[in-house]
Amino acid sequence: MRHSPTMSLALTALLCCALAPGMAVGRDLPDFTDLVSQNGPSVVNISTKQSASSVQHPGGFSIPDLPEGSPLQDFFRHFFGEQGEIPDDALQSRSLGSGFFVSPDGYVLTNSHVVEGADEIIVRTSDRREFVATLVGTDKRSDIALLKVDGEGLPVVEIGSSQDLQVGEWVLAIGSPFGFESSATAGIVSAKGRSLPSENYVPFIQTDVAINPGNSGGPLFNLAGEVIGVNSQIYSRTGGFMGLSFAIPIDVAMDVVNQLKTKGRVTRGWLGVLIQDVTRELAETFGMSQPRGALVAQVLPDSPAAAAGLRAGDVILRFNGRDVLTSSALPPLVGATAVGAKSSLQVLRDGKKLDLTVRIEELPDDDQLAGVPSRPDQAAANRIGLVVRDLTDEQRKLMGVEAGGVLVESVDAGPADEAGLRAGDLILMFGNRTVSSVAGFNQALEGVDPGRPVAVLVQRGDSRMFYAIQIPRT
Repeated sequence: MRHSPTMSLALTALLCCALAPGMAVGRDLPDFTDLVSQNGPSVVNISTKQSASSVQHPGGFSIPDLPEGSPLQDFFRHFFGEQGEIPDDALQSRSLGSGFFVSPDGYVLTNSHVVEGADEIIVRTSDRREFVATLVGTDKRSDIALLKVDGEGLPVVEIGSSQDLQVGEWVLAIGSPFGFESSATAGIVSAKGRSLPSENYVPFIQTDVAINPGNSGGPLFNLAGEVIGVNSQIYSRTGGFMGLSFAIPIDVAMDVVNQLKTKGRVTRGWLGVLIQDVTRELAETFGMSQPRGALVAQVLPDSPAAAAGLRAGDVILRFNGRDVLTSSALPPLVGATAVGAKSSLQVLRDGKKLDLTVRIEELPDDDQLAGVPSRPDQAAANRIGLVVRDLTDEQRKLMGVEAGGVLVESVDAGPADEAGLRAGDLILMFGNRTVSSVAGFNQALEGVDPGRPVAVLVQRGDSRMFYAIQIPRT
C-alpha cells in the first residue's frame, strides 16, 4: 500500500511529536564530562601512615560483618586485609581519604578524621605526583583539617557558596572510594541543614550521591563547577553506601580554613544553654499554635545566657533576626557568631514574646557535669504515677544542684511513665512553677486541671529536658 506525500508528512510529524518529550528529557539531563575534566586535577588522594596502636581502616571505616564466602568479603580482605592484621614488614598502616587544593601554593582541605593520629601524610595528585604534607590544624567539631604541601601553581577548585543551594539540585562528588582514585559520582541534594547527633555545629547537606570510605574529605560540586560542600559522612548499617550521604557546607569549611590559617585554632560563639525540640504536647502547654523554636532546658551558670536573663522554660524563637524553627537550627547560628558580638534573642516566656540582648562568648572546650543520685525508701505513688523525695545535701552535691528540685524515687505505669520519666530523675519545674520540695510539687500537681498536659523540667545525669505529662481526668 502506497502513502501519498501528504500522508507521509503527517506520519512524520506525528512521529516527531511522539519522540519530542523523551528527547527533551534527555537534553535536560546534565553532562558532567567538562566538570570532571576541569576539576579532577584539583582533587587529591590522601594516605597516612600510623603506628599499629592507632590503626584504622580508611575514613574510620570498619569492615562490616559479612557471610563467610561472600564476594564482598573477598573484596574487603583484598584491599584492607583482615581486621586487626598487622603487616609483617612494618608496624605502620595506610589510611585512605580524599582532599582538594584550595590555593595554588599547596593548601589542601580534607576531613579531620582522615588524618587523625597520622604520623605521616602523603598527598597524591591525579598526575601521580606525591607530596609529604604538613598538618596546619584540625577542627574536630566540624571535621575539617587543613594541610600544606610545598608547591607552586597547583590546580585549585573554585569555591562557591552553599547558601543558595536548592533541594533537588544536581551535585557531583570526586574522590577515592576504597582507594579507587579520581572516581566521580553524581546525585541530587536531598535536604539542607541536617543536624547529626555527634555534630551540633554543622548544618549538613544531605545528598543521595554515592559516597563510600575513601571519599571522605573530597569536594562536592554544583553544576557550575563550584565546590559547595566537603563530603564527610554516610548513614549506613553495613559500612557501605545506602543512599544517605552528608557534606559539610563549604561556607562552614572555609571559615574553619581561614581561622586555622590565621590563628591556628577555631573559635565559636557560645550561648550557654541546653536546649530541646518543642513537641506538639509541649507546644500546647506553652500556649503555642504549633511546635517551633528551641526550648531552654537549662541555663548554665556564669554563661552569656545567664547574664542576659534567659530562663529554663523560655522558647527561643529568633536569633539575630533569623527564625529558629527547630532546636538543631540554633547551635550553628550561635557558633558562627563572632566572639564578643552582641546578639538579639526573641523568646516566648509565660505566653508572651520577649526581646533580649546577649553578648556571645567563646565556646569552651569541655562543659560536663556528672552525678548519680542515691535511692531512699519507697512511698506511695501520686496520681501521675510518681514517687518523689526531697534531696539530701549529699545528693545535691552529687547532682550539682544548689537549691530546689525533688528526686523521682520510682515511676509506676501511668502518665509520667508514658511521658518518659524515669527513677533517678530530678524534677526542677512543674508547669511554670519552680519545684523546691515535695510539698511544693504536690501543691503544683493539685493545681493542674484534669485532662491538661503540663510541661515538666527534668534533670537526668548531666542534661536537662522538658517532658509533657498528660494529667488524667480521674
